[in-house]
Amino acid sequence: MDLNTVAEILDARQPTPWRPGDAWLGGGTYLFSEPQPHLRRLVDLSRTGWTPVELHPDGSLEIAATCTIAQLSRFAQELTTPAAPLFEQCCRAFLASFKIWNMATVGGNLCNALPAGPMISLTAALDAQCLLLSQDGLRRRVHVADFVTGAGRRDLADGELLRSITVPARALTCRTAFRQASLYGLGRSGVLVIGTLDPLDGSLALTITASTVRPFRLWFPLPPTAEELHTAITSAVADDDWFDDIHGLPEWRAHMTFHYAEEIRRELGETAA
Repeated sequence: MDLNTVAEILDARQPTPWRPGDAWLGGGTYLFSEPQPHLRRLVDLSRTGWTPVELHPDGSLEIAATCTIAQLSRFAQELTTPAAPLFEQCCRAFLASFKIWNMATVGGNLCNALPAGPMISLTAALDAQCLLLSQDGLRRRVHVADFVTGAGRRDLADGELLRSITVPARALTCRTAFRQASLYGLGRSGVLVIGTLDPLDGSLALTITASTVRPFRLWFPLPPTAEELHTAITSAVADDDWFDDIHGLPEWRAHMTFHYAEEIRRELGETAA
């Protein structure tokens, strides 16, 4: 897509006062996919030199906003933690060409805040936090499950930058279960449910994405019964929280979510027992 309203591309390494019509440029797979008539300048992040993925001494994993899906996939193949398979499962949920894999960024997927964003699913399920940088230099951290506030909406002020996403070390030790459904063989996710079982205290978390307008992460101190799980989902997800578009009706999304949640409860609950 030729963005013919963009008059200038700036280097993010050289700070410039933020103006109306500015936008951060990461991989550009969304930005250049459709007209953006409101944009006048792009601030290019591609030359920042941020380390794509880094395992810290405390065991936490920091993913730069500019990390591509391909880079994350390659890194995760070397991970030996119990949660490692979840990274590849979520990367594959893109069902995208190699071109997208090599250009699309983790940060861009979160900031687009689309219900089917698999990097949202991955990082919300692993209780990750976003590091946000404001134009005046202030830093704040927000859990991914709270960062995405609705379909296409996120907790991001004008000019604020998503710098990285950090997965806590404890989350990487969790046993995981993954379920995904689409109306088509190569279609966008209509339902994506992830369960994580903490080996330290036996707690179970269930994260619902794609079927809802925003992520819902439900935590249980012990694996719940089928009735407790059903009640928790019903209480957390309101009727208008189920997403409705050409990729699935709300009723189908809700039905499949409850179905997969119960499968995950049994899979991880039996492990805990």
